[in-house]
Amino acid sequence: MKSGSQDSQQAMQRVRVGMTGLAMVLVLIGLASAIFSSANRDDPVSAIGAPNASVVANMTNEGGNASAEKGKDEPLAELGVAPSTSSTDAPEGQPSQN
Repeated sequence: MKSGSQDSQQAMQRVRVGMTGLAMVLVLIGLASAIFSSANRDDPVSAIGAPNASVVANMTNEGGNASAEKGKDEPLAELGVAPSTSSTDAPEGQPSQN
């Protein structure tokens, strides 16, 4: 009869060890989640002498005028090789056709 009692005790011991391991994994996941979420909430650290993101964005965009000027820039139309896409602008060196 002792072997039956011993088997049930071993089974309970295995269940306890398994549940303890599962609890430890859940605690570690919760701790890692808390650490990473607190790291994401912090303000970014800017180093001394590092470029400011808003200044760099304004340097490359030039206030939004660069994209409007690129639409008017047609090198083939300026050379007279291809017709211009806009009817009001005439290529340099050629009279406008009105």
